[in-house]
Amino acid sequence: MPTNRSTVPRTTAALSIPLEPAQGGWYTGAEHDAIRMVVSGSESWRTGWRGAEYVTSFEDAFAQYTGASHALAFNSGGTAMEMVLRALELQPGDEVISCAINFVGPHIAVIGQGGRLVLAEPDPITLNLDLADTEQRIGPQTRAILVTHWNGASADIGRFVELAARHPHPVHGPPVVIVDAARACGGRTPSGARVGSEGWATVFSFESKKLMTTFGQGGMVTTDDHVLTERLRTYGGRAGWGTNQLLTKAQAAVGLIQLARLNEMNAARITRAHERTAALGDIPELTLPPTLDEGLHLYYRHNLLVPEAWAGRGRDELMDVLADRYGVGSIVSDPVTYLGHDLIRAHTAGQRCPRAEQLAARLLCPCLHPQMTEDEEAQVRDAVRRATADVAQLQSATATAKENG
Repeated sequence: MPTNRSTVPRTTAALSIPLEPAQGGWYTGAEHDAIRMVVSGSESWRTGWRGAEYVTSFEDAFAQYTGASHALAFNSGGTAMEMVLRALELQPGDEVISCAINFVGPHIAVIGQGGRLVLAEPDPITLNLDLADTEQRIGPQTRAILVTHWNGASADIGRFVELAARHPHPVHGPPVVIVDAARACGGRTPSGARVGSEGWATVFSFESKKLMTTFGQGGMVTTDDHVLTERLRTYGGRAGWGTNQLLTKAQAAVGLIQLARLNEMNAARITRAHERTAALGDIPELTLPPTLDEGLHLYYRHNLLVPEAWAGRGRDELMDVLADRYGVGSIVSDPVTYLGHDLIRAHTAGQRCPRAEQLAARLLCPCLHPQMTEDEEAQVRDAVRRATADVAQLQSATATAKENG
C-alpha cells in the first residue's frame, strides 16, 4: 500500500485488480537458471559471493545497450541519485530545477544534498518537465536541471542541454542535466537516442515495479563524464570519498538476463497500452495518454485525465467507484510533491505550480501490466467505461441540483 493515502481509493477491500502491479519486469526460466548457476558457483570458500566479474559484465552490457561511455551499478536508484547529486558539491543557494509532478525521491535527494529545489510546471500532454517554464525559472544560481522521464514518456533531453548551455553558472559553467529514467529504461528520446546516452548523468532504478528488476532493488548510472565515473565508484575509487553501494552477484546475473529481455518486455507493455487507449478512446470525459511509437513512451503507467470540472473530488469519486463497484484498483502517480510531503512543502514554501496542481488533481492510473490476462484487461476497460459513465451522471445531477438552488 502506498504511504500517501491520498493517492489511492478510499477503500480497497473489494479489489480483484490491484492498485498497481507489484512487479514490472517478469522472470523466465533464464533468470532462474542464472540464479542456480550463481548459487552453485558461490558455495565454495574459494569463490564465495564476491561479484565483481558479474557486476562489471552487467555494467559493460548496460553501457553498450544505452550508448553511454560508462555505466555504474548501484544497490538502488535512490542511492544512485544521491551520489550523483553529491558529486555536484552543492553550496547554499545552489539551485536544482525539477518538475513539480514527480516521485518524491529525486526532490528529497536534492534537499538532502544541500541544494535549493526549484519547482517548475509540467508539459500539459506528457506531464514531463516543461522546457519553456524551466527557462523562466533558470538563473545564475542554477547548478542542475533534473528531468524525469515521467511514467515512461521520454523527455527531449537534448533541448534541456541546449537550454543549460545558454545560462552558465558564473563559477561552474552551464548547469548539468541529470535525468531520472527510473520509469523509462529501454526507451528512446525524440532525438532517436537511447535513454541513458544524453545529459550529464542518467539514473535508472531496478526496483520491483520497474520495467526491469533485479530482485526488487538495484540501480544504474550512465554517463560520458570520466571524472564523474571515478567519483561514483564504490568507496570513491582510489582517491575520493565513497561508500558501499554495491549490487550483489545474484542481482547482476539476473540483471544481464533482464537487460537482454528488456526490449521484448517493453514491446509487450506498449502493445497492451495502445490497445487500452484504442478501446477507451471514445469516452468523451477522459483524456488518454498519447499513442507514441519508437520507444518514445513505455507506459510504465497508463495515465488518464478527467475533465477539469472533475478535478480533485470528481477524480477521487471515479477512483472510489472503480474500486468499490467494479473491483479495479488505480493510483495517482504522481501528485505534486510539495502537496504530499512535509519536508518538500517546508523547503519550497512560497513556490506554487498551478498547472501542476490542476493536472495532478485530474490524474489517475488504473492498473496495467503486460501479463494481465485478456479477461483481466477486459475487466479494467469495462470498469473504466462504466465508472466514468456513473460519475458523469452523478456530476450532471449535482450540477443540476445547484442550478435549481
